[in-house]
Amino acid sequence: MTDLAPELEPFARWDARLVAMVQDIKLLSSLSWPREVQTAFLEGWRAGQPRLPEVSYAPQSHAGTLRSLDALMAEVDRSHPLGSYLYNTARSYHDAARLLEARGTPAVTARSLSLYGKPGDTLAGGTVHNIDAARHFIDVTAAYEQEYSLHEADYCLSAEVLQQELSERIGKVIDRHHIDVVIDEHLASKAAAGATRIRLRAGTPFSEYDLNQLLEHEAFVHSLTALNGREQPHFTSLSLGAPRTTGTQEGLATFAELVTGAVDIRRLQRIALRIIAIDMALRGADFIEVFRYFLAAGQSEVESFNSAMRVFRGAPVTGGSAFTKDTVYLHGLMEVHTFFRWALQHNRLRLCRFLFAGRMTVSDVIELAPLFEDGSIAPAFYLPPWMLRTNGLAAYLAFSVFANRIRIAGLGADYRFAD
Repeated sequence: MTDLAPELEPFARWDARLVAMVQDIKLLSSLSWPREVQTAFLEGWRAGQPRLPEVSYAPQSHAGTLRSLDALMAEVDRSHPLGSYLYNTARSYHDAARLLEARGTPAVTARSLSLYGKPGDTLAGGTVHNIDAARHFIDVTAAYEQEYSLHEADYCLSAEVLQQELSERIGKVIDRHHIDVVIDEHLASKAAAGATRIRLRAGTPFSEYDLNQLLEHEAFVHSLTALNGREQPHFTSLSLGAPRTTGTQEGLATFAELVTGAVDIRRLQRIALRIIAIDMALRGADFIEVFRYFLAAGQSEVESFNSAMRVFRGAPVTGGSAFTKDTVYLHGLMEVHTFFRWALQHNRLRLCRFLFAGRMTVSDVIELAPLFEDGSIAPAFYLPPWMLRTNGLAAYLAFSVFANRIRIAGLGADYRFAD
């Protein structure tokens, strides 16, 4: 372990204080709906009497934590990259705590927008918006299915089989820590991951694509970066899932699916549909209207409910409000993809490895790079297999950089397509 320079010791103390004070801020789990809400809604729907879900949230007060965060933000030296990182992380948790205090009210929307942005935000490195990208993927999927009569991949893996297969594959990479893969009777989403536990929804059939996506996305990004953050000798706040890191985390996880071939066009469609649904809710659509939107897009009743639930977590279900976290997937994917391409062009692929040393934003990695270089921040304890095969990654990125210079519209003059 590299000894910490004396001038960095105050930052280590601020870091330890930050980790201790945010332990009770559990954003996603505090917004989750009981499984009974789904059961009641679908029973009414199938009976021809749909009713808006009834979800209640017990009041939460984070007054003490908010005061502690305020004190830390006032004290930390923001002129230093570490101080800026700690301040921004504390600010992110401050916003998350205020969101939790507003659960069930329209105020959740403003808090959510400050943390995750909105569907109309511009994607990194361009002039197109999240909604533009979402509509593109939806249109491409529709055209692809019309041409090939494409159906959802065969669902042939039970949760129990997936549990065993994931455990075995994870253990081959993350071999000095143990990650529990458990089956959860009450989980609303298909899967959820923390540093040492991945939960799978009971009674749910999974496909081979699901297996590979969960492995690359949940295990080898979300769990792996959290464990790497815990292994940091001086700055364990890098293990925290601060909302400000969500865009990069989800973007990196989706990028991992992309470069390993684990993503399929249906997956991109699901991500895109959620962005449009969030925009619908912000414009006034209620839960039932959003549910019908997912249903019309081809999702089952159960998946349509779960997709709509993601949009309204913590927010009123009557329309005009939304929890906007799912806008970050495409935004984050484009940001991470652009960052990897930039790193290749500037011979700085090493920065991409730093991205796995904990949970950070792309900007954090660039600002903290000197501290990685001098050993003040440790390198990643684990790396996913595809980051260890940098020759293959470099080939993919090099092709991507060059291919972006070719405009599809210009190919028409060179090709003669038969009717």
